[in-house]
Amino acid sequence: MRPAHATTVRLPVPFHDCDPLGILWHGRYFEYLEAARTALLQSFELDVPDVRGLGFKMFVTDARCRYLYPLSYGEVAKVTAWFSELGPLLRVAYEVENETRGRKSARAFTVIALTDHENNLLKRVPDDVMARFNR
Repeated sequence: MRPAHATTVRLPVPFHDCDPLGILWHGRYFEYLEAARTALLQSFELDVPDVRGLGFKMFVTDARCRYLYPLSYGEVAKVTAWFSELGPLLRVAYEVENETRGRKSARAFTVIALTDHENNLLKRVPDDVMARFNR
């Protein structure tokens, strides 16, 4: 079940994202995940400029995608992202739906680490960042 903070973006599949068969190339899914993750982070005022303003950096340390049903040229990808863990690392879960056909296309997750400006890995999510989740 998705939490209330889940964020959804809808992206039409353009021709240039497809393989010669007109199917969304598997590597492009990560760009679609990034669009949803960015919208999610923005909803918590934790986009790149916000995090830098707090004195931290964020980067993806792990990304995985399980493909379930294809997306094709002209169809609409509905990508929903939410935080599934807020521990020392932030874990973002995703569902990608082929909205045109009403089928789930993929499940995925990314893991985000935080560092200070000297690139030292932080052992826990800083209070300034956690405060954004509690608004």
